[in-house]
Amino acid sequence: MNNVRIVFLKDVRSELRTRYVINSLLMFVLVTISIIRFAIGDEKIEDEILTGLLWISIFFSASGGLARTFVKEEEKETSAALKLSASPTEIFAGKLIFNLVLTFILNFLILILFILITEYNIKNPVLFISVLSLGNVGLVAASTIIAAIISKANSKGTLYPVLSFPVLLPLLLTVINATKLASAGINPGEIMGEIQILVSYTVVVITASVLLFPFVWED
Repeated sequence: MNNVRIVFLKDVRSELRTRYVINSLLMFVLVTISIIRFAIGDEKIEDEILTGLLWISIFFSASGGLARTFVKEEEKETSAALKLSASPTEIFAGKLIFNLVLTFILNFLILILFILITEYNIKNPVLFISVLSLGNVGLVAASTIIAAIISKANSKGTLYPVLSFPVLLPLLLTVINATKLASAGINPGEIMGEIQILVSYTVVVITASVLLFPFVWED
């Protein structure tokens, strides 16, 4: 557990020092939200469409940072030192926690800006935040292992969307529908099916990632 904390803090210190991911993600968020604002104008958009736009903003904003989770280790040639300092499972856990913290902060910023510019109506905030959080965990878990896979490839930039789209599509379809229902104030019992899918997806992805990561990392 101590090594997990060390890997997490290493990424935090590295990001605070360079601010590469933070600056690029903030810029992407501002550009995306601004485009949505200008596209909508003064028109009243249905909440179903706004839900899709919200998750488009979350997905593409997060992808920019998550895709570089392990690429930066290869670029800085620090992967060898990292392999000596912690086990593959500890490295994956530390990276996963860092990505979760980063994306939760990012999602909070996106949600606040999105509500301000679109007047997005959330009738059940507790259920909405719960669904959003579940979707975020699934997104980060899948993206982290995909980032590890592409870090060994030559064409890293083009490989990430090719691998991530089919893996994340079931999650995105489910979480968009669940978010739409949660924002409409529906009874929590009526979206238990979607919530169970999100939980199952996340558990399966994390379990598979823990089993697969040692082979990817030590290749």
